[in-house]
Order: sequence, then structure tokens, then C-alpha cells
Amino acid sequence: MDFRPPTGRWPRFTVLGAVCAVVLALAPGAIAGSPEDAHALKARLAPRSLLLDIAAADGRLVAVGERGHILFSDDRGATWTQADVPTTATLTAVFLLDRNLGWAVGHDAVVLHTADGGRTWTLQRSAPEEERPLFDVYFADATHGFAIGAYGAFLATANGGATWEERRISEEDVHLHHIARAASGALFIAAESGTLFRSDDGGASWRALPSPYKGSLFATVPLEGKALLLLGLRGHLFRSEDGGESWAALDSGTEATLTDGVMLGDGRVVVTGLAGVVLVSEDHGRTFAVHQQQARQGIVAVAPAGDGAIALAGEFGVRTMAAAEIAAQGGAPKGERTP
Repeated sequence: MDFRPPTGRWPRFTVLGAVCAVVLALAPGAIAGSPEDAHALKARLAPRSLLLDIAAADGRLVAVGERGHILFSDDRGATWTQADVPTTATLTAVFLLDRNLGWAVGHDAVVLHTADGGRTWTLQRSAPEEERPLFDVYFADATHGFAIGAYGAFLATANGGATWEERRISEEDVHLHHIARAASGALFIAAESGTLFRSDDGGASWRALPSPYKGSLFATVPLEGKALLLLGLRGHLFRSEDGGESWAALDSGTEATLTDGVMLGDGRVVVTGLAGVVLVSEDHGRTFAVHQQQARQGIVAVAPAGDGAIALAGEFGVRTMAAAEIAAQGGAPKGERTP
């Protein structure tokens, strides 16, 4: 499932090229970058366009996606406003440090910054000549952050993104897909070819963790204590109780690729996937009930939307799912199995 297209252009994750027909249908110029002085066009149907990530902070939701689209909402996703964005490059990830400060990354190695909660954005970095998109971004505070992406791309900043320094965390050129922080402060990176990294010093150094799966891994979901979920291709789902030192395979009940997950304030865990898959756990991520959305449109990202609700981004654009709808998701709980 991992491939390197001859154009050198990438969807958010490698897997999206295989299962999100919308991405494949786009002409190369549609998902490629654009001149640095280009701005994303305002579109009435932007909330229904391909959106590849979503983040939440203090009641503000921000979603990013194709053609430089960025949208924000202050009413838990009931309505969305399109932001002013100085790029038409496809954006793959967004991170909110708080209600005001945020960063987004994407194709052409673009890094964008907002100081007003996603309403307006400035371009901090663009390097289309690298043909190496960025897939995720994380900031520990207002100055220190990381951006990761294709071919082992790992960028670090100590000045809020004004400048970026390239570093290597592995001898392999694996695509680094997702970075997450646990409550303990440990950082985790999920990557292709069953590769997984952990940092216990704020990202200054990284070590490879034992991997339970040889295929691509797309996200880690930190839970309570040292508990951690790991999501991958073909419905592969794993749980660790010791910060990733060992893993137990869970029966996800689906063969759809799993893309993202979130632990809600009440302890419920929601994992999303392609083909419209939503997995819900009522026991802190030990077992899951599986439900497939009728439209079967790929879900790429999930974020808490307040009062037990979630916001989903994907092939359909963006939409919210209320707490009652999450609780009604059907299917017999699936449990732990031997790796």
C-alpha cells in the first residue's frame, strides 16, 4: 500500500491515495502547491470539500484540506467560516496550542501560522522544490515545535516557526505520519513500514519502539497513564499499557484503514477510519463497538466538539456527531486478541 507516485505529490497519508477516490481524482495541479503569492479562493461549498485534519481548543474548531482551505467554527461545528489563507497548497494537518495560536502544514512543505484562532494566516515556510510534503505539526509551547512528513522529514523550530531547522531522527527515509503527546509528556511518532518512535525529552532525542505490525501506522492515541492505542492499515489496532514498550492486538471489527482517534472528557474513546468507520469504546479503549456510516465516505480526522460530541473531517468535508449519536453506534464490542 506504500507507494511513491512519479509526480512526487502526496495525499495527507500514503493510504489516502489508495482509498480516498476524491484524492486520486484530483488533477496533479489541484493537490500540488502554488506560487507563494497565491491565496486560497473563498468557496461556498468549502465545508463540503476534502478536509484532511481538524483541531479543537477552547471552543474553537479549525479544519484544513485541499486547495488551501481552512475553516473555523465557534458553535461546535453548526456553522463554518472560511479563513484568509496565503496558499493554495493542499493542507494536511493543523495544531492549536490554544484558542489563538495555531499552525498548519501541507504540500510544498508549507507551514502556516495563525495568531487569531484561524481567522487569518501567515506563510512561515514554503519549499515546493523539495517535493516533500509535511504530514503533521506539533508545538509544546508558543516557540518550540516540530513538523514531520515524507522521506523522514523532521523540522524543528525554537522561535514559533519563524525559522526551521532540519533534523534526522532515523537512518531510514520512512514517511513520518503523525505526532502525539501523552499526559506524561512523552511524544510518539507513527510512521510507515511499521515504524514507531518515542521521545522522553521533549523531542530532543528519539528511539525506535518495538512494532507489532509491519504495515503503515497512521496515528497513536494517548489514553490515561501509560496506555496508548496504535492505528494502522486494514483495521489494525493495538493497545499498549507501558508507553509503547509492548503491544496487544485488539479486534477492531473492520478491515478499513484506521486514521485517527480521540479520548473524550468522559473517558470514551472514538477511533475513525476510511469507508465511514467509527469505533466507540466505553471501557477506555480496551474494547470497541464498530459502526460504518451509511455513505461510507472516508473519515480522516476527529476532534472533540464539546459536551461529548465530536467533529469529523474527511472526504465529505466536515460534520459533527452529537454525544447521543455516538452512544447509539452499534455493533458488538470487540476485544483483545493475540498479535
